[in-house]
Amino acid sequence: MTKIGIITGSTRTDRVNLQVAEYVLEVAKAHNQDAKFEIVDIKDYDLPMIDTAPPGMLNRNYPDERTQRWSEKIDSLDGFIFVTPEYNKNNTPALLNALDVISPEWGNKAAGLVGYGSTGAVTAIQTLRITLSNFNVATVGQFADFNLFTEFEEGTFKPFDYRKPTVQGLVDATVAWAKAFETLRK
Repeated sequence: MTKIGIITGSTRTDRVNLQVAEYVLEVAKAHNQDAKFEIVDIKDYDLPMIDTAPPGMLNRNYPDERTQRWSEKIDSLDGFIFVTPEYNKNNTPALLNALDVISPEWGNKAAGLVGYGSTGAVTAIQTLRITLSNFNVATVGQFADFNLFTEFEEGTFKPFDYRKPTVQGLVDATVAWAKAFETLRK
């Protein structure tokens, strides 16, 4: 069965990122039975800041055990749904580091993008598309963006009901593309 990781994009202590990821997980599990979905919280991996080049396409043995564990998790997935906050019209340093600390494990997979911010995170989503293209990750066209001023109340995520079909479409496209890319990864 196709495995999709819902990857958090923040490691802040008081983050709302996990709430958004849990919403995406709930919608995905209720809507699409063609894949297994799980939250992959970058905070759980306590990744070191990248300071050396990845070992390469054939040798995925990383000297740091946290990076090795991250590598194995990403390698085990067929696709991703990234949940990114928008910080200064960009992605978080934690998310960018989580991408950069490994490399070949991302390749020939599909991704859906979900963002949130004061302006809906459209810029962060588009920036993430460009970054992921460097890893040969194909991003689906449909994305979901949530507004911090209208869909969060005192730190609690409260998405509008009309957002659900958008997330469902993003999930369906991500699963379909992840399945289509399976032959490239064999």
